[in-house]
Amino acid sequence: MSASHRSFSRGWALASCVPALLFLGLVACGSSDPEPAGRPGTHHGAMAATPGTAASTVPGMRGMQGIQGMPGIPDVPATARGLAAERDGYRLDPEAADLPAGRAVGYPFTVTGPDGGPVTDFAEHQTKKLHFYAIRSDLTGFRHLHPAMAADGTWTADLAALTPGTWRLYTSFVPDAGPRKGSELVLSRTVTVPGAAAALPLPAPAGSTTVDGYTVTLRSEPMAGVHRLTVTVSKDGRPVTDLQPYLDSFVHLTAFHEGDQALAHLHPTDRVAGDHGGPTVTFQALLGEPGNWRLFLQFQTAGQLHTAELTLNVT
Repeated sequence: MSASHRSFSRGWALASCVPALLFLGLVACGSSDPEPAGRPGTHHGAMAATPGTAASTVPGMRGMQGIQGMPGIPDVPATARGLAAERDGYRLDPEAADLPAGRAVGYPFTVTGPDGGPVTDFAEHQTKKLHFYAIRSDLTGFRHLHPAMAADGTWTADLAALTPGTWRLYTSFVPDAGPRKGSELVLSRTVTVPGAAAALPLPAPAGSTTVDGYTVTLRSEPMAGVHRLTVTVSKDGRPVTDLQPYLDSFVHLTAFHEGDQALAHLHPTDRVAGDHGGPTVTFQALLGEPGNWRLFLQFQTAGQLHTAELTLNVT
């Protein structure tokens, strides 16, 4: 992972903060559409918090203000949190405002640049030229895709069947030309999937969860203005050391804020070295709004991608 992609880039400079965080308004990455990481069938096991410890397995992070009002950090508009369709002259232009329910569908779109034409020159970012994300308003159905681009600048995201409701679709990319060359941008729009939409309640904050037989534990340690998050992966009570590189990291972490769906995309502090890693991966986290965040942690073993989910409360 290059140094530029390990720095803060939620569309505004955070020079005084710890590098290795991309703070967006949107993102696990898969080259095909993974099964939705929905709540039914996902097992969550909370571990008791340990108050007063410097580093503990906890369901929440305390002592950190939101971006609004944080000393030394300016207020962050929705355009810098991935919640707008246009920013700095770049615009996400889809071909449809609605998507059908119950069947797989392609979602064509273009990224229009400041000159009014489709952008076709993208830099490689985390081994891909564009990352596409989708999540329902209740933070279920997480998807992370890497669509292909046609010669005319049209991308098509192949989505598996979506459940009825309102979905937010994000694109994350780095222009390789133009006024924002080398800077990551996140643009998003909402779409409606028709049908009876039953919202699922957000699971309670927890310090660990299991997926595909793996236990994923999250530990947080307060730091100056941020929190250090340490993710540990184990199986049958034993540390997992055969994590495979996935998008230039051993664990890919994305967090969505409950309510407005702002997204924080976090990168590990450690570089990938060799063809296996684990059991721990550390992140520097600036989750700039209080409340619940839904975390999606993706890791790969033996060629299989796993997606673990946790709710983290920030006060």
